[in-house]
Amino acid sequence: MTDILMPALSPTMEEGNLAKWHIKVGDKVESGQVIAEIETDKATMEVEAVDEGVVTEILVPAGTEGVKVNALIARLDDGSGAPAKPATAPQPAPAKAEAAPAPTAAAAPAPAAPAPAAAPAPTASGDRVFASPLAKRLAAAKGLDLKSVAGSGPHGRIIARDVDGAKPGAAPAAQTASAPSAPRQVLSLEQLGIAPGSYELVPLTNMRKTIARRLTDSFRDIPHFPLTIDLEIDRLLEARQRINGILGNDVRVSVNDIVIRAAALALKKVPEANASFTPDGIAIHKHADIAMAVAIDGGLITPIIRAAETKGLAQISKESKDLAERARSMKLKPEEYQGGTFSVSNLGMFGIKSFASIINEPQGAILSVGAGEKRAVVRGDQVVAATVMTVTLTCDHRVVDGAIGARWLQAFKPLIEDPIAMLA
Repeated sequence: MTDILMPALSPTMEEGNLAKWHIKVGDKVESGQVIAEIETDKATMEVEAVDEGVVTEILVPAGTEGVKVNALIARLDDGSGAPAKPATAPQPAPAKAEAAPAPTAAAAPAPAAPAPAAAPAPTASGDRVFASPLAKRLAAAKGLDLKSVAGSGPHGRIIARDVDGAKPGAAPAAQTASAPSAPRQVLSLEQLGIAPGSYELVPLTNMRKTIARRLTDSFRDIPHFPLTIDLEIDRLLEARQRINGILGNDVRVSVNDIVIRAAALALKKVPEANASFTPDGIAIHKHADIAMAVAIDGGLITPIIRAAETKGLAQISKESKDLAERARSMKLKPEEYQGGTFSVSNLGMFGIKSFASIINEPQGAILSVGAGEKRAVVRGDQVVAATVMTVTLTCDHRVVDGAIGARWLQAFKPLIEDPIAMLA
């Protein structure tokens, strides 16, 4: 007998929804056959069988939500007559070569099983140790057993400062069957004065849970600061109109496409801004892999334009449109939204004048783009009207300090205000 386990389809996945079975009890399964569809926080993915055999049990019905990684979901009779053995978890179906972005030096590794350092560690009682992704990486770098660390985060979660203050080889922290140490008390709405029955409770999706966890970790653990400048974009709008006139109806370049290319070129001019903090040093990325924020039902996802500095506006336009469409239909592959080096979030189309985004770890910075609007500007001694767009660069101060962030904005500004500079 062979056990089939819930697969980890990305390095950060802890649970998923078993959306659909492609097999039933009594079916003969071959290695490589698609057996199920799993919904993660970002996409719906087909998974393949690793072993051969006849399906004897389906232990988790289709439609089940919140199935933990490595939970037993089905069994195969492999014909050996031996007791059930743990199987390698099903694998994601291979991506079609023509649809996948070209791999780069900065691309995220293929998301098979999560790296050991990032996997939740069991406690002596069999429960998981709850820790932020950054805390797990720091612990791995120090050779520290997370079971020896007491968490000071929400609900006893281990965060970066807990690992920083811990010493390798320390005795395991005492575990109880009741709750992690020092849990943060969460009050109900009724305790906070909201009358029962006055609201509808919408259950958290896997995506919302992941967004809440990762952005809380980022906002709490990363020392971040904003840098804001105004850009005059009249020439950009004229250039965009001329470019679209040349390209015709097949390709329509957007302001965001131009921003993505300008951001990539500025990162090549100031490579120190295209960086990530690691426990072993600062990683300077070889390519500008620009993640673009796309709002979808239930949350947000950031598909990536790989090596954007090597691509023209027409290609960036085609890729961004394709990625956004497939993001909204939950059809992205993990390698298409994991591993970017810099993010762009644009709320200009909603009329937002300016805002500051939360950094998407492990990236060193994220650019927030506001709406272009007519404003009075001073040129010499004259007050004239110009179309002005406000952008804010949120920086991880461990990697991108004020001087580096300012130099990046100095490189970005002329590319936006006079797009012909992109040809230089």
